Amino acid sequence: MGVGRRMKKQGPPEPLSEAHFAKLKRKAGLPVDPVEAPESKKRRTNKQQAKQKASKPTNEPKAETAQPSRKKAKKSKSKPQPEEDEELEGLSSDDNLDHDSFSDLDQMGSDDDALQLGDDFLGSDDSVYDSDEGQVKGKTKTKHVFSEDEDESDGEEALTAANIEGLSRRIEEDAAQDAADAQAELEEMGIQTNIEGDKAHILDDEDEDDDLAVKTKTLLAPDLQLLRNRITENIRVLDDFSKLSEEGRSRTEYTSQLIKDICAYYGYSEYLAEKLFQLFPPREAFAFFEANESPRPVVIRTNTLKTHRRDLAQRLISRGVVLEPVGKWSKVGLQVFETNVPLGATPEYLAGHYILQAASSFLPVMALDPQENERALDMAAAPGGKTTYMAALMKNTGFVLANDPNKSRAKGLIGNIHRLGARNVVVSNYDAREFPTPMGGFDRVLLDAPCSGTGVIAKDPTVKTNKTERDFMQLPHMQKQLLLAAIDSVNHASKTGGYIVYSTCSVTIEENEQVVAYALSRRPNVKLVDTGLPFGKEGFISHRGKQFDPSLRLTRRYYPHTYNVDGFYVAKFKKIGPTPAKAVGVKGSTSSKNGVSAEAGDGAGVDGEEVVDRTPIGAEESAVNGDDDDFGGFDDEEDTSYMEKAKRNAMRRRGLDPHALDKPKGSGKPKENGNPKDDAKPKENGKSKEKKEKKEKEKKKTETSKE
Repeated sequence: MGVGRRMKKQGPPEPLSEAHFAKLKRKAGLPVDPVEAPESKKRRTNKQQAKQKASKPTNEPKAETAQPSRKKAKKSKSKPQPEEDEELEGLSSDDNLDHDSFSDLDQMGSDDDALQLGDDFLGSDDSVYDSDEGQVKGKTKTKHVFSEDEDESDGEEALTAANIEGLSRRIEEDAAQDAADAQAELEEMGIQTNIEGDKAHILDDEDEDDDLAVKTKTLLAPDLQLLRNRITENIRVLDDFSKLSEEGRSRTEYTSQLIKDICAYYGYSEYLAEKLFQLFPPREAFAFFEANESPRPVVIRTNTLKTHRRDLAQRLISRGVVLEPVGKWSKVGLQVFETNVPLGATPEYLAGHYILQAASSFLPVMALDPQENERALDMAAAPGGKTTYMAALMKNTGFVLANDPNKSRAKGLIGNIHRLGARNVVVSNYDAREFPTPMGGFDRVLLDAPCSGTGVIAKDPTVKTNKTERDFMQLPHMQKQLLLAAIDSVNHASKTGGYIVYSTCSVTIEENEQVVAYALSRRPNVKLVDTGLPFGKEGFISHRGKQFDPSLRLTRRYYPHTYNVDGFYVAKFKKIGPTPAKAVGVKGSTSSKNGVSAEAGDGAGVDGEEVVDRTPIGAEESAVNGDDDDFGGFDDEEDTSYMEKAKRNAMRRRGLDPHALDKPKGSGKPKENGNPKDDAKPKENGKSKEKKEKKEKEKKKTETSKE
C-alpha cells in the first residue's frame, strides 16, 4: 500500500499528545504512568513477531528484547478497556471532535502507551507492505508479504542460482500433476479428448454378425452428447485424413458414419442428409446442419409507397420494438430483435407501412430490378411480398401481372396488394405453364418456382423427413417447364428489359443448376448475366462428375450458415433474340394450334411475322403420328377400353360387382350395349371427314402463301 490521496493532499496530521490519554485515564480512575518519549521503531503484531522469531532469531536481537515489555503492557491494560469506552461516550463536544477523526488510532494507542503511529499511518505492522519503501533498509532486507492463499514456502524461499534448478523441477512436476488430474476428470465424465496428431477411435469394432447388439442399439435412445462428440471428432479426422485416420479404414467408412450420426442427431432422413452433405466440405456441412436448427431473424420490409424507413423505425421504436437496418445491401429492410407488440397487428402494419418478409425474398426482386412504366410478370406471386416490392420499385407505374394457380392463396395475395396500396397490379389465376398463351410480351418476368424447401428447414422442419427421391425428380421437371414458359413470355425487343429471374428456396443441384443448364440448352436465345447482387456465393459449374456451362458462375447461392438468411438460389437471364422455329415443338413454347411460335405472343408488333413458323408443322406431326388429326390422332377404341376400366374401378369402390356390365349382352337388351356403338361409328366417320376437309384447306392456304 502506498500513501493515500488524502495524505498527499492534506499532509501528515499532527502527532497526538500524551496529555489527552492521561486525562482520559484520570476520569476512568486508572493510574497514570509517567509520559515517556515516543519510540521511532515500528510496532509488530504477535503473529509477525512469532514468525520473525522462527525464521530470523539472530538478525534482530533488539526486537526480541523489546517484545516482553510490550506484552506486559498489553496485559495490564486489556481489562479496563470497556470502562474506558463507556467513559468516552460521556465526553464533552470538544473532546469528541478531537477523538472522532482518529478514533481507530486512539484505540490502537490505548493498547500501548509507549508506541506512537508514524506519519504514514502504517505503524510498524509487518502485515502491511508499503510499495514506496525500498526492499533494503540499511543493511537488512525486508521480507516480502504474499496473500494468504499462497504457500509460505513460496515467499520464504528466494530465487538464487543454486536453487533455480530445483524450483523449475518443482514447477514442472506441479504442471504435470494438474494435467493428469484434468485428464482423469474428463475421462470420468465420458468425454474423450484427442490432442492434435492422435488417432481418434470413431468406428465400431463389433462384428456384423452380432444382430442382437445391433437391435438393442436401434431400440435404445441415442446419447446426444456422445453423438455430438463423435461428429466433431469425425470431422476432425476427415479434415486431415492421411494423418488422423485409423489403419485399414477408408474415407467412405468415416463419411457414412458421419451421415448416420447426423441423421440420428438432427432427425434427417438418410437420403436427404446425404444429398445435403455432398454440397459442402465436412466442416461446412456440419455448420449448415447446425444453422438449420435455429430460426432466422425476423425481418420487415418498408413499403416505400407510403412511408420511409427512418420514419417507420422511429414509430416502431416508440412502441418498444428493438430493431436495426438489415444490412447495407438493402435500403428497405429492418431486422427486429425484440418486440413488446405483435408485428402483425400494429397500426403501421394495418396501414400498409410494412410487410413481414424474409430477407432472402428481397434478392430476386433486387436482381430483376424493374423500371418505371414497364410490363412485369410474377408467375408465382402469393402471398405478395415480391409483387408489392416490384410495384414499389416501379412507383405504381407501368403494369404488374401477379399470377398464382392456387385460388385460396390468391385471396391473401389480393389482401396484401390492397393493404400496401399497389395500384398497378392485376391478379390472375392461371397455371404458369400456360404462359404466354394468356398474355405475353413482358419486359421482365420473375419466376420464384415451387421447390422442395431445403433452404428453409428452420421454418419447416418436416422437410427433414418427408422429401424423397421422387420429389427431386418431379419438382425439377415442373421447374424446367415453368422456366421455358417464362422465357417465352418475355419480349426480346424490349428497349429497357428482356430479363428473366429464376429463383428457388432450395439448395440442391437438381432444382437450381440443372434447371438453368436445361433452359440454356433448349433456348439458345437467352444467356446468363450478372445478378447485380452485392454478396452471395457463385453457382456450381461442376458437381460429382456433372459439368455445367461456365456462365453459371454468374448465378448466386445463399446459405443460412454464411449469411444468416434462408437458403436461396438466384439466376438472371437476358433474352437476346426470338425463339427459333425448331424450338416450337417444345411443350410450353407454342401459343396456338396453327403452328404459330411463342414469339407471336411476345408483343413484338412488326416482328411478329418473323417469328411465325411457315413450314407445315401439322403435316410433320401427322407424319410422325400416322394420323391426319390436328391433335396428333386419338385411338377411340383404346379410349373406350380405358373408360370401361374406369367404370369397373368406380363400381368396385362403391362395393358393386363390376361384372354387372357384361350381363346385359345375353339378356335381350341390345340397345344398351350394341346400338350405342353402332350409332357412334357414323358420327366418327363424319368427324374424320370434316377434319380431312379442314386439313386440305390449310394445305391449300400454305401453298398459296409460298407461291
